[in-house]
Amino acid sequence: MRGPADHPQASGGAAAKVQEMAAKMGGPRRNASGAQVVVDVLAGFPAGKIEASIFPKILKGIHDRAGLEIRERPELERIRISVRCQDPGDFHPATGRLHAFRHVRSGDRHGTILVFPFEEAAVELVSQRIMTVSVLENYSLPGIDAVDTDEEAAASSLVGCLHAAGHTRIGFLSRDDPAGGHSAERRYRGYARGLGARGLRLNRHWVLNARMGDPRLSPPGVTAAASRTRESGVTAWVCAGDDEAYHLMQDLRAAGIRVPQDCSITGFGGLGPPAGLPRVTSMRAPYELIGSSALTRMINRVMYPSSPQRKISVEAQLVAGETIAAPSQP
Repeated sequence: MRGPADHPQASGGAAAKVQEMAAKMGGPRRNASGAQVVVDVLAGFPAGKIEASIFPKILKGIHDRAGLEIRERPELERIRISVRCQDPGDFHPATGRLHAFRHVRSGDRHGTILVFPFEEAAVELVSQRIMTVSVLENYSLPGIDAVDTDEEAAASSLVGCLHAAGHTRIGFLSRDDPAGGHSAERRYRGYARGLGARGLRLNRHWVLNARMGDPRLSPPGVTAAASRTRESGVTAWVCAGDDEAYHLMQDLRAAGIRVPQDCSITGFGGLGPPAGLPRVTSMRAPYELIGSSALTRMINRVMYPSSPQRKISVEAQLVAGETIAAPSQP
């Protein structure tokens, strides 16, 4: 079976981190007679890019929880975990490359944990063959359990942080390509909910790359639009991700707009800043807890196949940054 380091175009540093963790995933074992459970962890990395800041933490949560499950469940002898990375673009029935699905339901495997978004047609095919738990993505398909961050509540909290600093005209922006998932959509709903809860107005002209039917803007177009909204009094932005937040900071700085002195910004993800930029105020998902919860849910499904489907939301944690200040006076 292909491992993380064999993923096409994986960068050496990121792949090494993931491979080091995956090497530990053989699974703990007790010296007793009991059930052996084999679980695949299938991670989607578009264009061969390994998410080194998130995926190893999810794997660590899965690995550590496997040891606890063995100690706490006498009916289990061993949990074996196999890690595989897959480009979502090659993991779709329409590609005709069904060999990518051969590892599903092969040998003695009992379940698959899907990490990051895949096309729903591919997920449906997997879930029809084997028990499936999704991590960091909710699917509308029946029979799939999910463990994800409560992104709506987190985005609403970020609006609250900006409002508490005195901001009343707050925009929202996302990049044009939200990696095929629904995170940006959920964070936008949380932004809208946060505005409403505080009696603030949602102006569609202050929402970039998030509303269905609106034109999609390239990164330079997003920056230009964000700069223009200053004329209508926008003093802060909720960004769908930290990458967008840091890119916006760089572009605003080039235009002579300072963060946070002239404009406040929040992100999502908890990433550290590039050199020369302040750390963005953000929300971070507890990825180890998410991985741990996913494995526990998978073991429950394997041991009790008739148990009902569950969607588990994990609360995100505020990462205090340096990008919120009171609105500048005109």
